[in-house]
This record gives sequence, C-alpha cells and structure tokens, in this order.
Amino acid sequence: MGIVYAIANQKGGVGKTTTAVNVAACIAEAGLSTLLVDVDPQGNATVGLGASRDEHPGLYDVLAGDVEAAAAIRPSGIAGLDLLVSTPDLAGAAMELPRLPGSEARLRDALAPLRDAYEFLILDCPPSLGPLTVNALVAADRVIVPVQTEYFALEGLAGLLDTLGLIQRELNPRLTIAGMLLTMHDNRTKLAQDVEREVREHFPALVFDTVIPRNVRLGEAPSFGRPVIHHDPHCAGSEAYFALAKEVAARG
Repeated sequence: MGIVYAIANQKGGVGKTTTAVNVAACIAEAGLSTLLVDVDPQGNATVGLGASRDEHPGLYDVLAGDVEAAAAIRPSGIAGLDLLVSTPDLAGAAMELPRLPGSEARLRDALAPLRDAYEFLILDCPPSLGPLTVNALVAADRVIVPVQTEYFALEGLAGLLDTLGLIQRELNPRLTIAGMLLTMHDNRTKLAQDVEREVREHFPALVFDTVIPRNVRLGEAPSFGRPVIHHDPHCAGSEAYFALAKEVAARG
C-alpha cells in the first residue's frame, strides 16, 4: 500500500510546492510509482509540472464527487510520475467542503483506491490551515513541514503543531511528522545560521539533516514546467532534493 505524504505549513513562500514537486520527481526517478496531488487552489504544482489548470477533471471534481480520482489522473510527462491537478474551481472548495457530510475525510476516501496503484502519494497543501489542508492531513500518513530559514521561521510553527496534534487525536491517529525541512537557506548569513541552530535546538528529533539552499535553478525551473532535477540535474538544488528523497526513504 502506498505511503501518503502531505507537504504542509500555513505560512506562504516557504518552499512547499518546490518541495512537493521535486521530492515527487526524485522518488519517481528512483523507479517508484508516484502521484502528485495539487491541493492548493493556486495550482503552482500543476503549472510546475507543465500541466494546464484549465483542463478538467481536476481535484475539485473529485472532492465534489463528480468523478473518481483515477479518472482525473493525468501523466506528468516524467516517467513514473502522475498528477492530479488543481483547477480554478478548487478555490470554492474551502467554503463548500464544510457543508458536505464527512467533509474532513473526502480526500482520504477519494485517494484510498489509488494507494494500491502508487508507492508514494505526495500532497501539496495550500498556505493555510483551512478545510483543504485539513483534508490533506487526514488523508496523509506523514507530513513534511518546510521551514524557511528567515527571521519569522518559528512563527506559526506552534500553531501548526497544535493543529497536527488535534488531527492526530480526533481524525487521523496514524499521522506522524516525517520531519521539518529547512529551506531557502543561505549559509553565508549569520541570520540563516542562527535560525537553523534555533530550529534544531527546539526540534532536535524532527529536523531533516538535508538543508535546501537558495538556488537560482530552483527558482527558474517552474517557468520551464519541470522539476529542477530535469532542468539542471547537477545544480545545488537538485543535489539537495536527491539527498532529501534518500533521507525520506531512510526514515520510512
């Protein structure tokens, strides 16, 4: 049965989508069947893999019960990696989901038949703790939390951890934190070094050894509609995400 990972943090701009796209691509590169699910109405993961947000069906149609998830999946153009896209309709799901019966579990139930078809399912969450993120966390086995090495890095982490604890207690007891991932790291600055030390001191058992650096290739790869490992496989960003994928696999 496939393992479901959610990439979540309610703060925006911390590298969630970059992490989701590139971890999924690295896992697929290793020969493991992978599905990337774009749970963010902004649809950046969809665009980052060169897909269109205007083609239906997408995740909204699945959550609304109009189509089965298997019917909404499309190939990404990368061997071993499929995609369930975000469409503009998904923005309305945040208001519609709470009115539906069993709303917190709709994504989990929709993805359940796919867990035998894929070894890894990666969920790219929106920058909020709203109904879509809750759905992703209820569907997930593990969560990866990207943390930008900037001044406000720890701001909001307590709230996120409280939310994760609540979901574990009330909705998804199997959910565990796979790890916190330090992103956009510039080791030349004292601030980045101080933030890394502080995060590792606060959460010594949770922080991945791998650190994702600030890297021009990481930033430009989405404009070409492909993961950085296919845009520039030898850049620092690619090497970091390959190392992270190995670490994720090692943690099980």
